[in-house]
Amino acid sequence: MPMTDAQVQARFQVLGEELRCLVCQNQTLADSNADLARDLRTEVEEQIRAGKSDQQIKDYLVARYGDFVLYRPQVKRETWLLWAGPFALLGGGALAWVLTRRQRASSRAAAAAGGPGKSARMSAEAAEKLLRDDR
Repeated sequence: MPMTDAQVQARFQVLGEELRCLVCQNQTLADSNADLARDLRTEVEEQIRAGKSDQQIKDYLVARYGDFVLYRPQVKRETWLLWAGPFALLGGGALAWVLTRRQRASSRAAAAAGGPGKSARMSAEAAEKLLRDDR
């Protein structure tokens, strides 16, 4: 039984939201006006009309363009970086911020205590006093 235009359009809308524009990268296939996005929309519509399932269409596009074409790629060995990358960057930024804050705090504490030069001077002064007392 052939699909009606309403059925094709409904499936196309769902698929268009699940696929990424490879040119724009931050837009769905449905939202993009790039030439490649228009070509992909035409291809998706043709495959819908040919009776392919949504999963078959996604599998075809992934085989042709890679997992990046999916707006929400599956979590698997090849895509773990897409999923974990933002969290790793956030964690690295937080760690750098904490280490910088600690370094600044210790620098301020050393400056308030007179810095490393003062403790070296005190040691030299103490050594001179000991030398004088030994004579």
